[in-house]
Amino acid sequence: MMLTVTQNAQEVLQRLMDNSDKPLAGLRIAAVNGGCAGLQYRLDLVTGPEEGDHLVESGSIKLFIVPDNAEMLIGTVIDFAESLEGSGFTFANPNAASKCSCGKSFAA
Repeated sequence: MMLTVTQNAQEVLQRLMDNSDKPLAGLRIAAVNGGCAGLQYRLDLVTGPEEGDHLVESGSIKLFIVPDNAEMLIGTVIDFAESLEGSGFTFANPNAASKCSCGKSFAA
């Protein structure tokens, strides 16, 4: 399984993990119901994987992928963008059939 976290996003995630009060192991990624297109990404910094999670390492970051979401996330590139409208993680998912205009949700 291949997911990619850009260097920029890795630096942001590492900074968040380093500033945490508890030791964190990585980022857990899920696609959950929500948003105007039907699914949205859920990101949680976690102390370890949950049972069944798929482990993917991208640079210095460990990603824990929810088992039911693995296929729809293959090939996704996670980046961090800053603009006048705000900052946040962005997702380039080749498996998304469509996405909403704001880019926060998608349909598989």
